Amino acid sequence: MLRAALALSLLAAGAARGEIVSARFGDPTTRYDHAVLGDAIEYGTLELWLKGGQGRRIVLPETRVFEDLAPRLADLDGDGAPEVIVVETDLSRGARLSVYGAGGLIAATPFIGRAHRWLAPVGAADLDGDGFAEIAYVDRPHLARLLRVWRFRDGALTLVAEAGGLTNHRIGQDVISGGIRDCGDGPEMVTASADWSRVMATRLQGGALVSRDIGAHDGPEAFAAAMGCAS
Repeated sequence: MLRAALALSLLAAGAARGEIVSARFGDPTTRYDHAVLGDAIEYGTLELWLKGGQGRRIVLPETRVFEDLAPRLADLDGDGAPEVIVVETDLSRGARLSVYGAGGLIAATPFIGRAHRWLAPVGAADLDGDGFAEIAYVDRPHLARLLRVWRFRDGALTLVAEAGGLTNHRIGQDVISGGIRDCGDGPEMVTASADWSRVMATRLQGGALVSRDIGAHDGPEAFAAAMGCAS
């Protein structure tokens, strides 16, 4: 089987378009020597299950892996059915954020540009109330510590804002901290400050990212409190 290009294998009959109900990674592999998430195991396939029991396997070429904890499901186009958000890494060009549907790749950000460079997703939501979903991640959370927000519109991703001095992952951890919360006055992104001393909440306002300090970071409990709107 040729793997020089991305291949989509059908596990069951059905149309290429379908409603995704769950997703997971498969085909664990050690072909990428980064271990940013604490071990040497990444994944070679994305397995999708559709409404009605059909399945799909999205198989990456040998030059790529899914360098992520788990796929994330979010309705990005507002049609009532979710798309799948993953971190996809090229062995020589580093990570990118990719959006998949039942028929394969829908959209992706550019690869960071070199091996052993990664991004840590924050989440997806309509962050500014314009009717379109945004996806947020921290670009190189151990180096650049750059929060970036991309808008998903008409099947494409467009960078709308970025801000430095924020992070959500430490090298070797098998967890990505924070996320997106809504405590009653709209969504905001929860991360750490660059030095991990503070918990930060950031909003997308007027096309810019505006951050505020919401408390000391003194362990995982601080993030749990923030995500539960206790801080």
